[in-house]
Amino acid sequence: MDVTEFEELIDRLGEDLSLWPDDRRAPAEELLACSPAAQAVLDEARTLRRALASPPVRAPAGLADRIVAAAAKMKGEAAEPRTEGETAES
Repeated sequence: MDVTEFEELIDRLGEDLSLWPDDRRAPAEELLACSPAAQAVLDEARTLRRALASPPVRAPAGLADRIVAAAAKMKGEAAEPRTEGETAES
């Protein structure tokens, strides 16, 4: 087994080698024992699995309302009419 095949098997079978069929697990474990590249592939798969399993990040309560209010305020300020003689730099 080479690293490319190992990576394909992780994609198909998952990063938990104990769940792999025996005829695939044994060569994978041999490769892991001697290949830093295979170990890196396995570590990356485990890291990805943990990231996907963690709870989603939520915005603070009321954030969307504050953004809409700030945008409306900015729009209102931009739409205010200028008095005669007033320039954009004033």
